[in-house]
Amino acid sequence: MTWFEQLAVFVAGIAAGGINTIVGSGTLITFPALLAFGLPPVTANVSNTIGLVPGSVSGVIGYRRELVGQRERLLQLGTASLLGGITGAVLLLTTPAAAFKAVVPVLIIAALILVIVQPRLAAWVKRRRGEDTPAPAHGGLILLVAVFGTGIYGGYFGAAQGVLLVGLLGVFVHEDIQRLNAVKNVLALIVNAVSAVIFIVIADVNWQAVALIAVGSIIGGQLGAKVGRKLPPNVLRAVIVVVGSIAVIRLLTT
Repeated sequence: MTWFEQLAVFVAGIAAGGINTIVGSGTLITFPALLAFGLPPVTANVSNTIGLVPGSVSGVIGYRRELVGQRERLLQLGTASLLGGITGAVLLLTTPAAAFKAVVPVLIIAALILVIVQPRLAAWVKRRRGEDTPAPAHGGLILLVAVFGTGIYGGYFGAAQGVLLVGLLGVFVHEDIQRLNAVKNVLALIVNAVSAVIFIVIADVNWQAVALIAVGSIIGGQLGAKVGRKLPPNVLRAVIVVVGSIAVIRLLTT
């Protein structure tokens, strides 16, 4: 890569790290950039996933206050994300991408709908359960299966994984959206990290791209945590919807 291309990938890494911490979908900034500079699609996807892991760690650290008291929830949902991430990474390296990629815009649209209707849907779920029946502390079996499925998707491609997770968590877990966002960051980190380990061992990696994205995403992760924590719930939902909509448009037009 030329100096200009290296600078562009670095800046894309900063933007992706910030967006991933606040919402998700940062991959839709860095992945097209790597493609534009000549990397093959699978190599670009693999290198991008590895490069964004340090940014995910940075985002989790930035949201550490919101993680207090959620250890058991993280253990349960994190196990589902771990298994899903392994499955998705193996699928990426062993199956054609066309069929799975066709489903990606549908998944993101479904996640956006979940985010928009989440307060009403959560209230409806509570009424159906009954006012006197306590909600499952960690979302129950349905959420566990859904997080596993999201992990498969995240290990395979990863764009808007955070949008899917926030939408699901908001429906099944009665918790402040900022605390759910912190959980989302941990689950996405688990998926990205386990996928990265598999890719490092098996796949073809462009380490120059990895280094540029890694350094940029660390900076972006800290910036994203500072901005995201200050956003009111409705504003955060609006940001999620806007970014997710852009993600769908980018996927349908590339």
